[in-house]
Amino acid sequence: MEFAALGAWILAAIAGTYLLAVWLANGGLRRQATKVTRFPTLIVVGHPVSAALGLAVWVAYMATGRAGYAWTAFCVLLLIVLQGFVLFTRWLVGRGGRHARGAEQAFPATAVLLHGTVAVATVVLVFLSAIQVSRR
Repeated sequence: MEFAALGAWILAAIAGTYLLAVWLANGGLRRQATKVTRFPTLIVVGHPVSAALGLAVWVAYMATGRAGYAWTAFCVLLLIVLQGFVLFTRWLVGRGGRHARGAEQAFPATAVLLHGTVAVATVVLVFLSAIQVSRR
């Protein structure tokens, strides 16, 4: 299960990196939408940084087998999910057409769906792995 979580995390990171590249290519922070749909800079930076940190902690867990690392990675994932939820809801609101469109409106919906779905699978797999390692 640990390797499935690692694979899901890497796939989510690849999809997230693609979304970040699309966002930057379409103006990123320079092309912000209205306040309702604006992507907060701290979250735009914090989401991928937190994800990379969490992935590093997960790799540390896989290398050592220590439950503390697994639970720390899960806690970091909860932060990542909250940040991602803010970005996702801002993206959804902007798609309504009433607000100015920012760089994030260039995201292919399929890529957003893939990133979110794989992220949910990652959270579940990491949680189940953390429970499993705690029982040993």
